[in-house]
Amino acid sequence: MRQVMVRYKVKPDQVAENETLVRAVYDELHALAPEDFRYATFRLEDGVSFVHLAWTNGDAPLSKLEAFQRFTAQIRDRCDEPPAVTELTAIGAYRL
Repeated sequence: MRQVMVRYKVKPDQVAENETLVRAVYDELHALAPEDFRYATFRLEDGVSFVHLAWTNGDAPLSKLEAFQRFTAQIRDRCDEPPAVTELTAIGAYRL
């Protein structure tokens, strides 16, 4: 299983827009219900940093989603710190 974390920081005036775009991705994911894919997004306590976590056994369906394409289209313009992708290796998990 491939596990990925993406972390970035948006400009303070872009938080609401970023959250709207992220929610649209989840709307499309819920409609398509892809198998073997788990995804979560969190806003950190500073209010401007976001973390996305993805788990997949195959190709992640995100790049095929129209909502994700809209989300990524101008991500660098919304960010103070651009997205950094990190591969994760699980050591242990409980109910994850």
